[in-house]
This record gives sequence, C-alpha cells and structure tokens, in this order.
Amino acid sequence: MAAHIATAMKPKNNNSNSNNNSNCCSNGYRSDVSNGSDNNSPSPPPSPPKPRLTPSLSQCRRRLRSKTKSFVRRENLGSGLNFRRNLRYLLLLPLLYISGLLMCVGPFSGFWGYASVPGSVYRSYENFQRLWDDIRFDNSSALQLSSVWKYKRRVKVQKPCPNSTARNHFSMYRTSIMESSGSSGYLIVDANGGLNQQRSAICNAVAVAGLLNAILVIPRFELNSVWRDPSQFRDIYDEEHFINNLKGYVNVVRELPEALMERYDQNISNIPNFRVQAWATVNYYLGVVLPILRDQGVIRIAPFANRLTMNVPSHIQLLRCITNYKALKLSPPISSLAEKLVSRMIERSSMTGGKYVSVHLRFEQDMVAFSCCVYDGGEAEKLKMDSFREQEWKGKFKRKDRVIVPALNRIEGKCPLTPVEVGLMLRGMGFDNNISIYIASGKIYQAEKHLAPLLEMFPLLYTKESLATPDELAPFEGYSSKLAALDYTVSLFSEVFVTTQGGNFPQFLMGHRRFLFNGHSKTIKPDKRKLVVLLQDMDISWKAFKDEMEVMLAESDRKGMMVPRVKKFNRKTSIYTYPLPECACLQSSNNSTFRLTEGANVLNSHHESTR
Repeated sequence: MAAHIATAMKPKNNNSNSNNNSNCCSNGYRSDVSNGSDNNSPSPPPSPPKPRLTPSLSQCRRRLRSKTKSFVRRENLGSGLNFRRNLRYLLLLPLLYISGLLMCVGPFSGFWGYASVPGSVYRSYENFQRLWDDIRFDNSSALQLSSVWKYKRRVKVQKPCPNSTARNHFSMYRTSIMESSGSSGYLIVDANGGLNQQRSAICNAVAVAGLLNAILVIPRFELNSVWRDPSQFRDIYDEEHFINNLKGYVNVVRELPEALMERYDQNISNIPNFRVQAWATVNYYLGVVLPILRDQGVIRIAPFANRLTMNVPSHIQLLRCITNYKALKLSPPISSLAEKLVSRMIERSSMTGGKYVSVHLRFEQDMVAFSCCVYDGGEAEKLKMDSFREQEWKGKFKRKDRVIVPALNRIEGKCPLTPVEVGLMLRGMGFDNNISIYIASGKIYQAEKHLAPLLEMFPLLYTKESLATPDELAPFEGYSSKLAALDYTVSLFSEVFVTTQGGNFPQFLMGHRRFLFNGHSKTIKPDKRKLVVLLQDMDISWKAFKDEMEVMLAESDRKGMMVPRVKKFNRKTSIYTYPLPECACLQSSNNSTFRLTEGANVLNSHHESTR
C-alpha cells in the first residue's frame, strides 16, 4: 500500500512517451525513470533499458485469456463448493426422514412413547373375531358372480390387421433389411426363473429370432435355485405345436446341425456365452448382436430374462402375441389334468352357475420370510423366520446396508395377505359363503392355523390337492413349474381372479385373461396400503368396512379394463400384462382357436349348456 502511495506522489513526467507506460496490462510495474529528484542522497546508476516493456496486443489478449480462465476456475471452484454444501443437505433430508420413520414404526417407537402408525401392526385376526357375528348374520343381498364386472369399454382393432399380412411382411423384411432370404444363423437362449419368467423369455426369444432373421433352437431351461425344477421345454409345453404354429414367422428347430455340434465337441455349453444388457433395444440387436451372429453362424445368450425392450416394431410385437397365446400350449400330461381340474371346479360351483373365484395366495413360508413382515406368531415366529432366511439366502438380510423395518413394509403394502385378510376382503365386497374358491398356491405357512378362518367364511374352498387324486398328482410332485401350470390354467378360467402379491404369475395371468375376455382382466387387485389401515382399526364397523371394500371392487373393475395408449414404439407397459391393442386383431381373427386350449373347451361347453 505504501509503495502505491509513493508512486502516486511522484511529479508528473511531461515526456510524450510516458503515455505508453500506462496501460491495462502493465501488471503493476512501471518502466519510466524520473530525470530529477529533490532527494540529496546519491542516486543509483540507471538500469539498462528493457526491451519491449510495453506489451503488444497479442500479449494482452493472451494475458486476458489467462485471467479469464483463472476467474472461471475460481467461479467453478466456488460453485462446486456450493454444490457439495447443498448435496450434504440433500443427503441429510432422507436420513432424517428414515430416522423419523424408525422412531415411529421401528423398534424404538415403544421407547419414545409414540403410538403405532395406522396400518403398521397386524391385527387382522383380532378384527375377524370381533366382526365375525356381524359377518355371519349379515342379511344384505349377496353379490352375484355374473354381475361382478360392470365396466365396459370397446377395444379398437388395427385395420388392416397385422396378422393377415405378417407372413408377407417377414418375407419382405428378410430380403430388404437383412439383404438375404437365408437365415443369419442359429439363436440359442437359456430361459431362467420360474414358469412365467421362462414364458417371457420364450416369447422374447421368438421376437429376437424374427428381428435377426435367425433360426431359433428350442429354448433351454436353467435349473433355478429357488424353484428347483429340472423340467425342460418339452416337459412343460408341446414342442410340435410350438414349431408348427410359428412356421412362416420364425423357423424353430430342436437342436443344432451336426456340423455346428462337432465344432463345439457336441456340447452346447461350449458355445461362448454372449451377455446382452437388460431391456436391449432393436438397434442394439441389429448393430451389435447381428454382426456376431453372421460371423459365427450361432450365438448363445444367457440369461435371457427381460433382454428385449417392450418398444419394438409392430410385426415383431405380433410375434410375442402369437407365441404367448397361440404357440405355447401346455404338454399333454399337464393340459389333460388341468382340464379335469377346471371341469371339477365347474361341477362344484353349481350354486353359482358353474362360475368360481380363484385366489393367488402367496402365503408360503419362503414368501413370508422374504417379505420380512411380522404377523401374530410372536418371538417364536421371528426366530423361525430369521433362521429360514439365513438358511435360504445366506446373509443377504444381514448386510450392513440393508435396513429392515417390518412395520414400514406393511404400511407400504409389501406384506403378503394372509388367508383371513383375503376372506374379510371378499366378504366385505359382497361375496357370500355359497361361492366356490380355488386357492392357487404352494404349501401355505402354518396352513391349519391360517386357513381355519377362511374356511369359516368360505366353506367351499378347493386346491389342486383336493380336486385331484393322489395318483393323478404323483407325476407332478417335486416339479414346481408343472404344479404352477395347473394353478395357472384353473385360475385362467375363473370368473373372478384375486391377486394378493406381485410377481410374474399374476401379471401374465391378468394379460391372458384380458386377451380371452375382450380386454377385461376380471381381476381384484386390492389396495393393500388402504386395506392394512382398515384391518388394524379395532373400532371400524362391519358396514363401514363393507363400504370401503365396495369402492375397492369398483376400482378393480375400472382398472381391469385399462388399455394403455401405444404410439408407434413408445410402449412403457408390459405387453404380457396389457396385450391390447397389439394382440387384439389376433384375438378377433382366431377367437375360437384360442379359447379351445388349456381347458377352455370345458368352460365353453358348460356355458353353452346353461344358456
């Protein structure tokens, strides 16, 4: 500061060149030397002149750019610090929210003295006992199965129907897009998961084969650690029917040619596995997968669940429809027993005109354990579930980053409904004890205890075990996919289907029912977040509960007829859950064919006889 003041007090120099010494880029230094001074002290010898002390225009520009960059760096640094500071607050808010939930519904809620949040505690059985007399002596008129579904909506069919020109389209596609009428090679896929996840993989495999102009080898089924079913394609589906119904669309073979098998020592597993990203696009398959297929002549993709986007051209989407609703027919042993079970359910539903209700009840021990929900079994049940989780999933639920709050799971509707909750819901909706109910399920957790109240409300309760003889079921024991196929078929032709938990089974079934029943899934999909609050309320009256259930039924009726808007390739929903409008023309052009599969002939013949 003193130096600046001293400089300012120096006498002005009248030399004309002094103007050159003052400029914006002087960097704080001066090049002029005073010729006179009032100071009597001897002056030092003059410094030699410095070359080009006045910077040129280009130097000024360079310095200005450097200053600008340093300013930008300082600005970026400042904005970065502000962003990090704000990010701390953004990360802190969720932690505060979770902490509050843990205090309210977690293990510390009792310590803090907070009352339980509505819906966080299982009290359904207590409520059943409290309301049972009102349920038994309810004189209001029962809901007739023939009048459950009231919502109507006409489904628009594309004109002309893609199915009528599909084979010609694929012929043109092979010659124009693929530049060849021959195939690009052989496609091998490994379908993983349970029955319906494998079904999804099969439909996607046919679509990809059509997209790549490949020959599809009959899909192989992986042995799943959860389902533990060693069944292969031919054990679940009719291979000959599958191949014949896809002729003209996609060529399907049972095995690779001998020449290719020799190249890989007669072992398909020796073919290098190509991993495809989940929900891969059409461009990905054409740009990445197709060149490899053409180069090698064969490609193997595993796993193949969800490996194709829902947004595909209409002629490729049609392949999914044809595969799911026409080509995939259950193998003769399964379809034969399934038709018998459907017929027996119709016979046992004589009081309701042969119509019955099916319930997909996911209250098996593994599902209860996986959900981490707490019911009314106390500490003994908690210890049992902890032990089962550790045995089945080896530390998955003990990771430090996993926070388990059973009460929060219940509030968010993630807990499987118990049999008594299903019974209360259905009786509240107006279904009486003359209704026949089919339970599609594995082994119910503590079946004797949990099924007792449901049997009190609905005495006409059936399962595949009660409908089939031990000899009939013997070939299916230990094969979870075969048993699931029986449940799927009986549920498919029920008048009302009730889903109690998510998963591939209800999603595929709702889509299949929409395809069969003119766009309506005829499915009750309860609002579990609302239901758990009502079932915990120990002051609610039976009439008030019924009013709420009637609203829930009406909402299921409305949503059952929902048809998503599909513009070009912009499909955001699963075509397996919402098959319309793309599959509608397939339905209308071959309606009788599709209804005469997997037990539908029994159902249709019965309805014809009762008209």
